[in-house]
Amino acid sequence: MEQLSHIVFSPVNSILTILMLLLIVYWLFTMISGIDFEYDVDIDIDADVDIDVDADIDSHTSIEGGNLDFEDVANAELNKEDVVPNRRKPLKWWQIVLIYFNFVGLPFMFTFTSWIFIWWLCTTITTTLTHTYNNSFGFIIFIAGIIPSLVLTKIFTTPFKNFFTNLNKDGDKPIDLLGRKGKILSTIKENKMGSAEVLAEGNPMTIYVKSLHGEQINYHENILIIKQSADKNYYYVKTYND
Repeated sequence: MEQLSHIVFSPVNSILTILMLLLIVYWLFTMISGIDFEYDVDIDIDADVDIDVDADIDSHTSIEGGNLDFEDVANAELNKEDVVPNRRKPLKWWQIVLIYFNFVGLPFMFTFTSWIFIWWLCTTITTTLTHTYNNSFGFIIFIAGIIPSLVLTKIFTTPFKNFFTNLNKDGDKPIDLLGRKGKILSTIKENKMGSAEVLAEGNPMTIYVKSLHGEQINYHENILIIKQSADKNYYYVKTYND
C-alpha cells in the first residue's frame, strides 16, 4: 500500500491523482446532495464549410449559422442562450476536438471524468512498469498519454450516446416534438444541418434540423417538424405558412 501511494502521488502522477480525487468528491457531493450543477455554456458556430470528421460532427454541429452547445456539466442538458451574433466563421481546431471525442453530445462532466480517469490509468500503469514515475522521462509519458487516452475515451463513451439521447434533463422521456411549429435559426438545404427554435410546453427549445426533401429553408422562416432521424439526433422539417 505504501508503494502504491508513493507511485500515485509521485511527481509525475500526482497532478492526475489529485484531479481524480477532486472529481470523485464532486460526484459524491452531487449524488448525496442531489444538486444539479448546470452551467449556461454555449458556443455559436457559423461555418461556411462542411466538417466531416465523423458522424458525431454531423449530428451535433450546425452549419451556416447553427449552434454548438455543450450538454449539462453533471447529467442534464444545458439551457441554451445565444452568446455570439450570427456570423460566418470556420470551426476552430479545439471545437472539432471536443465534438470528435464526445465532449459535445454527452454530459460534459461524464466525458471529462472518463478522460481524466483513463489518462490517469494509462500514465500510472506505464510509469510503474517503466519505473519512470520519479524522473523526467515520466513527464514525457504523462504528456504523450493525452492522445491515446482521448481515443480510449471516445471508444468508451460512444455506447452511452443513445442512452443520454433518450433522456431529457430531468431524466424523463424527451418531449414529443413531431407536428410542432417553430422558426429556423439558420439557412439549410439539401443535406446540410441547421438549428431551429421550437416552443414546447411553454419553454423554447433549440433542436437540430434538416430539410425534409432537401429544399432550401431560409433563416427565420416558419417550419413544421415532420419526423425524427433514425439516430434521434435531429429532425426533418419543411416550411410552414400560417
